[in-house]
Amino acid sequence: MTNSKFEDLEIYQLAEKLSDLIWSIVIKWDSFPKNTVGVQYVDASDSIGSNISEGYGKGSFADRSRYAKISRGSLFETIHWTKKSKRRNLLTDKEFKEIFDIIDILLPKLSSYINYLDESAKKKKYK
Repeated sequence: MTNSKFEDLEIYQLAEKLSDLIWSIVIKWDSFPKNTVGVQYVDASDSIGSNISEGYGKGSFADRSRYAKISRGSLFETIHWTKKSKRRNLLTDKEFKEIFDIIDILLPKLSSYINYLDESAKKKKYK
């Protein structure tokens, strides 16, 4: 099995840590919340890492940036589902904090990565 470079990205590792944590929580929920909120919550969190990897595979800075922006959108959707899950008493205070501890690190790093990709794409375009 080859180790692709995207797996070395800290943002990818954080995204996977976040989605695995959310999965481990949602899988224990009763069927109704799991099949309604839970499915969308897991899909949103899984999409963060999958879009980082897909964009990386496209190759160009512009493509990587586009997919990283989709990842950031999925991260904001994950924030939405985290807050909704807490309001509906599906998350404990500890789980909520664990999730936001990762989000609070991932969001600025993902935004910085997008800025780097956008600047790199501009430099390449004007060379």
